[in-house]
Amino acid sequence: MAITAAQVKELRDRTQVGMMDAKKALVAADGDMDKAIDVLREKGLAKAAKKAGNVAAEGLAAITIDGNTAAIIEVNSETDYVAANDKFKDYVKQVGAAVAANKPADQDAALALDLNGQTIDEAAKALTAVIGEKISFRRFQLVEKTDADHFGAYLHNGGQIAALVTVEGADEEAARDIAMHVAAINPKFLSRDDVPAADLEHEKAVFTEETLNEGKPEKIVPRIVEGRVNKWLSEISLVDQEFVKDSDMTVAEFAKSKNGAVKGFVRFEVGEGIEKKQDNFVDEVMGQIK
Repeated sequence: MAITAAQVKELRDRTQVGMMDAKKALVAADGDMDKAIDVLREKGLAKAAKKAGNVAAEGLAAITIDGNTAAIIEVNSETDYVAANDKFKDYVKQVGAAVAANKPADQDAALALDLNGQTIDEAAKALTAVIGEKISFRRFQLVEKTDADHFGAYLHNGGQIAALVTVEGADEEAARDIAMHVAAINPKFLSRDDVPAADLEHEKAVFTEETLNEGKPEKIVPRIVEGRVNKWLSEISLVDQEFVKDSDMTVAEFAKSKNGAVKGFVRFEVGEGIEKKQDNFVDEVMGQIK
């Protein structure tokens, strides 16, 4: 199949390989981006396979704690300029409080919650009319804790990233430090036990092929693969990661040093998974001079 320049660019952005290597991998994978990344990894060429969704939409993520309930939310705007608007920030604050207090079952129920005589959805539309940009309450997640637990909440860059953790025992300061780690490092799972079996088998297969292609003796390949799988698991599992404020201990060890244990985490990054329309500057200019 024909491989486009846009596909090559995306693969290069996600793996940091050269243009020809990216193109060859896409050809070998029949244009499938994820398979192309695996091809490059097996050849030892991919330096970093960035699989996070495109971060394009603007807005704010926020956390509201109401007793033993915490709500983490995301509200979107079209520009970061509007995200700094006081009316927008007030709307975000009201939405967070309403969600934490009322504990809606799903997004539809959340949009129907009351905000000073309007639903959350109606209030967003009214704010859109005032500001002149589309405002939308995109998502939320509720987290519950016991009296013996502590919430840790951290907002990066004013709310571009929101991280919420629940720690059994310890204290709020330790829980916040772990939330800061979650915001910075972006773990995928709480522990290696949470990694889906299919993902684990996939990585084993890729590491095996990569190791064989390096010319390692076949009899030691399983041991090398086991080491690489363990390293991969430690990089994606929160409790196994090196703690960002003290690399001599893991997150689990840090929590234990504070007489605690991490029970769960949620991380929202504004715009993740939303693909923004990419304007073609050349076409735009040509269109204006025709």
